[in-house]
Amino acid sequence: MKNIYNNSILKKTRRILRKNQTTAEKIIWSKLRNKQVNNLKFYRQYSVSKYALDFYCPVARLAIEIDGGQHNEVNNKNSDANRDDYLKSLDITVVRFWNNEVSDNLEGVLERLNEILKK
Repeated sequence: MKNIYNNSILKKTRRILRKNQTTAEKIIWSKLRNKQVNNLKFYRQYSVSKYALDFYCPVARLAIEIDGGQHNEVNNKNSDANRDDYLKSLDITVVRFWNNEVSDNLEGVLERLNEILKK
């Protein structure tokens, strides 16, 4: 099986996404970086197959997606569901937070992450 993790084909895309983070992504990254959550290493814009994950912890096999309102549209909901199913087939857990959850309730977001990571 070819390497599906951080494939070089998506390197330019990952770099662009890192340079153009949303405010919510910047906020959550400030709490995830440098092993601040459960002493686990998270990566920004880590790719698995054709998907660039907002944040990913390989040890915990946890993907974190920070979603804006466009993810509430039918086509995007279907795409997200397909993507989540694919990642689940690789034993990767996907947790999604809305942008406003991160900006308005960061403490609650971090509590939920800690609960997930304890399992």
